[in-house]
Amino acid sequence: MFFSWTFAVQLLEALHIRRRDIAPITDQYAFHSMDTPAITFSKTWDLLGLFQIGTREAAWGADPLEFYGGFPNLKPNTTAKFKSSLAPNATVTWSTTSTKSVQTTNSSGAKTSLSVNFTNIDWTFLQTVYGWSALQYQAWARGEIFVNAEKEQTVNLYTDRVIEFAVDGKRYFGGDFYGFRKAPLVLWLSPGRHVIDVRLVRDVRSMGGIGVPSIDVDLEVKIVSSGLEVTSDKVLVSDVVGNRLASPSGSVSVRNNGKDWVEVFGTSDPSMDGDGSVRVNLDSQRPKTVAPGQTRPIVFKMATSGLNATGPIPDTPVTLYYRSKGTNQSQTLTFPLSLQRKSTYEPHRVTHKHPGGIVSYAILRPPSTNATCKGDSAPVFLQFHGAGVEADNGIVAHSLDPLPDLCAWVLYPTGVTPWSSDDWHNWGFADVEAAIASIPEWITATGWKGIGVDTDKWFISGHSNGGQGSWYALTHRPDKIFAAAPVSGYLSIQQYVPYQFWRTMDPRRRAIIEGAGNSYRHELLSANAKRIPIYQQHGGADDNVPTYHSRLMNQLLFEAGTSAEFSELPGKGHWWEGVMTTEGLSRFYQEQLKNSKVEPENLTEFEIAVGNPGDMGSKSGVQVLYLEDPGLIGRVRVSVNGSFAVLKTANVLAFEIDNAKRGLKNAKVDGQEVKIDSAGQVQFFKDEKGHWTSGSPPSNLRHRNQLGGADAILRSNGSFRITYDSPEIYHIALQISRNLQNYFYADAEITEITSILDDSFPGNVIRVTLAESVPDPVGDYPSFPIRISKSRVLVRRQGNLETHGSNDDDVGALFVRPLGEKSTELVVWGRSLKGLEQAARLTPLTTGMGVPDFVLLDGRSRWMGAEGTSLGFFDANWNITPSSVMGWSGEPSM
Repeated sequence: MFFSWTFAVQLLEALHIRRRDIAPITDQYAFHSMDTPAITFSKTWDLLGLFQIGTREAAWGADPLEFYGGFPNLKPNTTAKFKSSLAPNATVTWSTTSTKSVQTTNSSGAKTSLSVNFTNIDWTFLQTVYGWSALQYQAWARGEIFVNAEKEQTVNLYTDRVIEFAVDGKRYFGGDFYGFRKAPLVLWLSPGRHVIDVRLVRDVRSMGGIGVPSIDVDLEVKIVSSGLEVTSDKVLVSDVVGNRLASPSGSVSVRNNGKDWVEVFGTSDPSMDGDGSVRVNLDSQRPKTVAPGQTRPIVFKMATSGLNATGPIPDTPVTLYYRSKGTNQSQTLTFPLSLQRKSTYEPHRVTHKHPGGIVSYAILRPPSTNATCKGDSAPVFLQFHGAGVEADNGIVAHSLDPLPDLCAWVLYPTGVTPWSSDDWHNWGFADVEAAIASIPEWITATGWKGIGVDTDKWFISGHSNGGQGSWYALTHRPDKIFAAAPVSGYLSIQQYVPYQFWRTMDPRRRAIIEGAGNSYRHELLSANAKRIPIYQQHGGADDNVPTYHSRLMNQLLFEAGTSAEFSELPGKGHWWEGVMTTEGLSRFYQEQLKNSKVEPENLTEFEIAVGNPGDMGSKSGVQVLYLEDPGLIGRVRVSVNGSFAVLKTANVLAFEIDNAKRGLKNAKVDGQEVKIDSAGQVQFFKDEKGHWTSGSPPSNLRHRNQLGGADAILRSNGSFRITYDSPEIYHIALQISRNLQNYFYADAEITEITSILDDSFPGNVIRVTLAESVPDPVGDYPSFPIRISKSRVLVRRQGNLETHGSNDDDVGALFVRPLGEKSTELVVWGRSLKGLEQAARLTPLTTGMGVPDFVLLDGRSRWMGAEGTSLGFFDANWNITPSSVMGWSGEPSM
């Protein structure tokens, strides 16, 4: 029998001595030979779980182990017991698990995979009772990273399918739950042993609901050189159509692995770039600051000349110039610029500017020469991709190849990321509209001589998450859409995997969290689809998105006065080759595109339903501008007879009628006669007495860009700015930047600031602060209802000023507030570092989090979740709504 390290560990454990109590050889001698990898992962991990968790609940805390002080503070103890609602006898204990695989190399780092499943749980029974919600759970695992080198190692830590972890006790929230690998954590690890704790969270939407409900995560520690580097992501550029660049915009990401701030300030002289046929310049003359540990996209503009009309295009080396901040000594980075040539009529990549200051792309297929079109323009035919798939993936970009001669500009938007950022909602849908707006620019750039484009006339379709995106577009831009064909799409995340397993909370708190997502509950907005031709297709054997979603929406559409054609294909699953060009879909496409020039008559009887006016367009010329309570659906029922209209509203404060389209002279709103004198846009506003007035709402109302809970921060006109006011909280600002880059591919400037912000910065701002007092918002808002003063949260509600505090030091707050007239500031505050870290978790990350306009929390929320908070909405006047919940467990204050 050979004496092994494994046997030694077993012996020591039998003697109640843990291996972590004995320093590894590297701690004692710190050597690294050619035969010893510089970094390794442990093969055996300690495991503690399982525990209950709800759909997308992790951001709220809801970690039962926080009741015991938090997993990083616990030491393995085989006799210790922990309460769990999912385990037999309501009890779990420590156990161990082995890594699925460990890969190491001498020079580049190490990889490991964990696969965790709790076989002692009767998953079949739980699922029978609670559905897919029961297949979601959480646990923690602890392993080690060994640095066997003689000196500190700069590493990138990749955490695929992990949302929270700790290294040597320091917590990091966000991780890389979708495995995009865009912005890893940068660490500087000293020689020796480092403990890594990983929170394992199972999510049916991303991990599946069929088979054994395991959690599989991949970790990688990659050794990198200190300083600025170009990331491994591909450089984002347009394709070349013929010998012309489809779009001049491009982007390359850089990562600062060093400890100094750096500025990227220029590119090489154009004459030095390759053979001079491609020229590259930074998009902005202002240097771009990259903070230590930060990943940022660098936007540039390209110009081409003298390209050959045929044949491959040689790579162009492009040089970036940068310097350490505060110095004049320049350094360089070089990356290859690769251009692909495509035919004008085949699907090809076209880049465009996203409103958030980044570069995105879409796949465009112009109308073919054989397309039979009427008039001088063709509509846009949108195809939304599913989750985890890029738009340039062949199964997406070539999904309509069997129908090459459609009279339409076929556009496959990305939504920025493979998960379309936020499921085609705020950030993702802004990308859709930016892609549509870029088509006329493509026409100019390529010298297109064919039919024009009507960017206000859309035919929408999509598969899976793209089917859900089709429902979103249909219910939010009904006046732009003349036909829709959602395929195998789900209705909303709440319908997909219900929130059954969230921590127990007061029903009013749950209502606020649910209400924060009203704009994404398409089943509540079905009235907006009236009169739009719809073709629904779904596989009868779909075990990914159950057919129930399409059946339910078909019923709701019928009840709303719309008869949608429904095709349920027996035996078909979620996806199959040709899913987007079945006989029924092909017929529907051709019929609707043939009739796209026929202008529909105005509806005389219809209803518009609104979850968030900031997201919403018009329906038959009527648009809701503001709701009375943002946590409730608003509705307007309209009945038109000639030039007279009767409108009945529910939870609506202001709305607008396009009278150039409607031609109204008189109206009755909620029984009140109103005369209409304008032939253009007519606005109606309800005053404090409940009377409707024809005219513009007060100018000091909340801008529509600022509506929509914490998600309002995503409507940024330019890159984000993240400010922090002391070095001890820099890591939180960096974490928010990393999460924005990982989940939205968004760009953020990190800056230390101690003064009042001005509104000259065009983008939205996230203020991370431990300050005892926070300055009032920028602009004329002397009565803003939430203020931070002397480490207390002051809340003004219904004319009364209340002090919300707690004897707990770990009080935190997160709330949106105005930054000038149109921009938004998200304040992330804590009385202590723990309180600040807890509040920062609620910055936008994944869909379904349900974060309203404000959340006040203390340490109890770490295990209680949303029940340990005060939370709610601001109305159009920035007042706290009556539906908001203040106080905790009946106490008058937080």
